[in-house]
Amino acid sequence: MNLVVFEPLKTVHCAECRAGPLRRHVRENRVPRCLDCADLGHLVYLPRGDTALTRRAREGSSLYAVVVRFNKRRRRHERQGLLVEETALVRAEARCRADAGARARRRARDQVRRAAEDSRFTAAFAAEIRRLFPGIPPERALSVAAHASVRGSGRVGRSAAGRALHEDAVAVAVRASVRHMDTEYDALLMAGVPRFEARARLAARIEAVMASWRAPA
Repeated sequence: MNLVVFEPLKTVHCAECRAGPLRRHVRENRVPRCLDCADLGHLVYLPRGDTALTRRAREGSSLYAVVVRFNKRRRRHERQGLLVEETALVRAEARCRADAGARARRRARDQVRRAAEDSRFTAAFAAEIRRLFPGIPPERALSVAAHASVRGSGRVGRSAAGRALHEDAVAVAVRASVRHMDTEYDALLMAGVPRFEARARLAARIEAVMASWRAPA
């Protein structure tokens, strides 16, 4: 189980030594304690971002802690970095410098491979759109597929159903495109109309467009 260190969103003082305001703290028995009082003050901070450096520093440190901060919008704690032993970080940095070239070449190869995979998947998604909606303009099918299948976007094309080209997932992507591009849905949202009310107002028009595309061209 990882040790967790928090970056507070409001002013916090140590319940033991009264130091503060604290940039980072641990919680013991539901009260904040500074890193020195929690015996973590000798660790150094490594921000997230470099996967190889983080992994090597964590593996080489006999004691480490995960640093998190609460994201109000997503309502969850998100990882910001690690606290690790300084000697472990120095060794990890040296190892990363030593094989930086090899890792860069591997990243380049992986990028080419992922781009090819994404291109094939987008084409397959577009083909499935055209199969289900033969009346849709081909360029529109490709646009919908490209938008829905962006890697890491969290959109329907990257869901398990989307990757499996399930009909419901494909239809969701098409419906979303119609909603945003063929109706005043976005304008209604900007005017303060609640999302579900805006969708209800436009449902018949959206289904009419989709029905026309279901018919052969």
